[in-house]
Amino acid sequence: MVNILFSAQPARWEEFRTYLHAAFDKAGFNYTLTTEFPPEQVDYIIYAPNGPVTDLTPYTNTKAVLSLWAGVESIVDNKTLTQPLCRMVNHGLTEGMVEWVTGHTLRHHLEMDRHIHGQSGTWLEGAPPLARERKLCVLGLGALGTACAQQLATLNFDTHGWSRREKSVTGITCHHGNTGLTEALTGADIVVLLLPDTPATTNIINADTLALLAKGAVIINPGRGPLIDDAALIKALDSGTLSHATLDVFRVEPLPPEHPFWVHPKVTVTPHIASETRPPSASEVIAENIRRGEAGEPFLHLVDREAGY
Repeated sequence: MVNILFSAQPARWEEFRTYLHAAFDKAGFNYTLTTEFPPEQVDYIIYAPNGPVTDLTPYTNTKAVLSLWAGVESIVDNKTLTQPLCRMVNHGLTEGMVEWVTGHTLRHHLEMDRHIHGQSGTWLEGAPPLARERKLCVLGLGALGTACAQQLATLNFDTHGWSRREKSVTGITCHHGNTGLTEALTGADIVVLLLPDTPATTNIINADTLALLAKGAVIINPGRGPLIDDAALIKALDSGTLSHATLDVFRVEPLPPEHPFWVHPKVTVTPHIASETRPPSASEVIAENIRRGEAGEPFLHLVDREAGY
């Protein structure tokens, strides 16, 4: 019998439990799934950082902590976490992110706001350039970044990608390292941020990197709030260096009502919706990782604690 503890907010339990039972039944192992267990009896924890379990020390027999979140920056520094940690990667997260990024990229590329907000009886002439004439840069070539970059490349954007380590992705001009970051950003018209939040990526978008972009460029951030120096971003928007920033993630969430992003005419705020953990697909990933753990096979999406993702 496999004992599985669900540790997330109560609303998530109501959303997930039916799908988890279905996925576990399909996987074919015997299990008990509940929100309460004596810690020493727990084999696996389905985990969210805002759930009831924060001290993992008592879970001495737990084989893995299976996160419901794609980002793990709020988990990896928990010193009580000694068990293997798996982050959430699944097709639902990927599809949602690709749809959100593609939609907002096309919105800015096609200059839709000019027509949506400019209907004042004036015939606004002039078509945007073709996608092939716009340099688009995706910072971060993990699962989500690669999927978004490949989708945008199919629309004929001049698509570039950057990662800390060298990578090769079909159809994408790939860059890496410090020199590669400069190459990737120089002259970029649209920049999509899909990096993890680590000490190496904090404020990667700052006054210096913003100065590399094409005049009137757009920043789209569905990645992590700390990737951007907020003050530098606002200054670039005010000066015209940037024409717009569409932001789904922030240093503090929910974004405080007094934050200047709310009222800035060149900022679009969305409430961290670019890539939701959807119960049907997430449950399948969790079931597969438990099956793997019980079979002695390697876990999927195991977090590198030193790298932070």
